[in-house]
Amino acid sequence: MEWRTCVVLLCVTAVLADDEWREVNTAQGPVRGRKHPTEDIYTFFNIPYATAPVGVHKFKAPLPPPVWEEPFDAVDKPVKCPQPLVPVEELLSTTTKENCLIANVYVPNTTNKNLTVLVFIHGGAFAMGFGDLFTGTQLMTKKDIIIVTFNYRLGIHGFLCLGTEDVPGNAGLKDQVELLRWVQKNIASFGGNPNDVTVAGYNSGSACADLLMLSKSAEGLFHRVLLESEVSLASFAVQRDPLEVAKIFARKKNFTNVDDIYALEEFYKTASFEQLTSFLFVDRTDSTFFFTPCVEQDTGDGAFLTESPLSIFKKGNYKKLPVLYGFANMEGQIRLNLFNFWKRKMNEKFSNFLPGNLKFESEEKKEVVAKEVKEFYFGDKPVDEDNILKYVEYFSDVMYIYPTLWAIKLHVEAGNNQVYLYEYSFVDENVPYVNHTNVRGAKHCAPTVAVLDGAADVTQQNKSLATPEFKEMQKILREIWHNFIKTGKPVPEGSSLPAWPPVSVNRSPHMELDKKLELRGVVLENRTRFWDNIYQRYHRDPVPPPAPPAQPLRAQLRLGNAG
Repeated sequence: MEWRTCVVLLCVTAVLADDEWREVNTAQGPVRGRKHPTEDIYTFFNIPYATAPVGVHKFKAPLPPPVWEEPFDAVDKPVKCPQPLVPVEELLSTTTKENCLIANVYVPNTTNKNLTVLVFIHGGAFAMGFGDLFTGTQLMTKKDIIIVTFNYRLGIHGFLCLGTEDVPGNAGLKDQVELLRWVQKNIASFGGNPNDVTVAGYNSGSACADLLMLSKSAEGLFHRVLLESEVSLASFAVQRDPLEVAKIFARKKNFTNVDDIYALEEFYKTASFEQLTSFLFVDRTDSTFFFTPCVEQDTGDGAFLTESPLSIFKKGNYKKLPVLYGFANMEGQIRLNLFNFWKRKMNEKFSNFLPGNLKFESEEKKEVVAKEVKEFYFGDKPVDEDNILKYVEYFSDVMYIYPTLWAIKLHVEAGNNQVYLYEYSFVDENVPYVNHTNVRGAKHCAPTVAVLDGAADVTQQNKSLATPEFKEMQKILREIWHNFIKTGKPVPEGSSLPAWPPVSVNRSPHMELDKKLELRGVVLENRTRFWDNIYQRYHRDPVPPPAPPAQPLRAQLRLGNAG
């Protein structure tokens, strides 16, 4: 009798163990994931999808991932790529690794196959963050979506762009393309459909997703795009002059021989980890960042982006996919932390705050345009506490809203009739007033915060304090995203939500997401028309770094000079 009891116990233990773990076979070898502690899903963490080159090769394209024969226990988390330490990440337990190219796969507990796949790109100004800073398990309640999050190289490691063989540029975006190839090769093993992939992102991750849609290197690797807040036409999304950016940073590190491209390259290739991660550079007055994607030299060998996003849009030379664009109505609150410092500077020389993707034939013309822009937003009043909402409006427009609306117009003109737009205006009593006002507005990335789960509860609102109104907004927004991820339409036929057609060339209609959903016409027409006029006259296209001189000839010249 006793031996029978032991057999039963062993069988029960085996069943429990099988329920606790799930093993899948990938192209690299077997991978074991574990049951999520609170959701009915399995999680597979830290699967290497590629290998980040290190040492003097650290700015090159990613290398193939490792392979293994014994099961890989995909349980440890989270890993992040080299980056400056920022306050949010001090709250999180993360490990920094230079070889940081890992994927996390969330799989519903179901025997169904060919599930839709959502690849989510994290944000962080191209300089910080990691794949699982936000996750989307609440989008998986119907057990019909697999979610993939991942790391990619950031800051200088990901976006130094010298145009040389060893530092061509866009390493971080090439990581993303490699991740999408990994998904195509492996996601069926997890139950996913490689022919049903949506790419989504927030913040700079949204701009990355937009660029992936325009890049030939990523064509055919995904089928829908969900973008929140940032796009490829934003002033900070693509470096205007990547070589000059590289020189500025090197000078800050006391390297002076910046005009010798190979000496500059050597500085970066041999710089210490601390040197390359010591600055963030996200507070430039012209709404640009330092190390972001670039237009590369057209070497014909693995380049990600060889012409500007605007040029690609205008030529229509990209694959037209269903796209859902969204932005918050007060995105510019992201600059409120600088208001007390910047208001005086804006009154002294407003031209310093014009977006960096504008170019003028003279300083005089720049000052004329700056006066025109300042009067449009602030009238004849100085920038101060009395018109702080106009300050928010200005940065909302130049950093996020106008680039989004410009991209939408170009999409439609290029023949894409599957583009949808929403403005997220929802606020409740938990959203603080804008400083010096009794007005509330939705902040930068507010839709993402509503839809996704924040790591370590680093979210806009504590879940325990969420109002019934906020919970209803979450439910609706998650339904909209789920619909789009599954069908390419935010409101498919048969939905109980208001009908939502795609936009036309005049950027109409759009869905207003507030306490009540309402389909409206042209969004922010006067502000959009104003910036249309400015950019038609003064837009500055990004340029690739100049082609470097042939190195052997330079070596001969040096020898000659030495003689």
